[in-house]
Amino acid sequence: MSYEEDEFDEEELDIEEYPTLRSVVRFNKLLSSVHWFQDLGEPLDKESQETARYFADALGFPDAYVALIGDWEEAAYAAANPDWNTEGWEAEEQLMATLTNQALDLMSEEDLGLALTHVAATASPLIDEVVEALADEYGLADQAFLNAAKGAALQACHQSALVLAAGEEDTHPFALKYRLFELGRWPIGITGNSFNIF
Repeated sequence: MSYEEDEFDEEELDIEEYPTLRSVVRFNKLLSSVHWFQDLGEPLDKESQETARYFADALGFPDAYVALIGDWEEAAYAAANPDWNTEGWEAEEQLMATLTNQALDLMSEEDLGLALTHVAATASPLIDEVVEALADEYGLADQAFLNAAKGAALQACHQSALVLAAGEEDTHPFALKYRLFELGRWPIGITGNSFNIF
């Protein structure tokens, strides 16, 4: 079952009983205004640098150095490296499990699932369009790499919606990660002592 953005009917969700769902509904409506992947490889401005630093700290990697990935070839290598981001990935998985449990303490599993489905259905075509345009512009033919870019952005949407559903603050690691996407970046991940961001 798929949904268009304007089909996200608030009446489908029990937002009176589960107030944090209001935030998810508002979040869904703002997805079209995100500057997906707009500043890839550009020097990090102050806000991007600070947000990246806060994200690494909040995720549990205060010693990680914020390292800018400068081009598509380097980004493709990073996204394809099977050892990339293992510790960071594990930390994110634990956070997702915790947020899901918190959200389910506040609302029904059906409402949470429906809200997250709507977010994915809204975000997916927006992200697909941007990534395909970048593929055309830069001659990117590696579909696995393009799928990795799309998947990272969709996951950030899912994670940020979970933050809202769970009633967490905008200092949560996933809120900070999503902010990096809003700033036109791709936070590829943490490996060793580096937080790599394109």
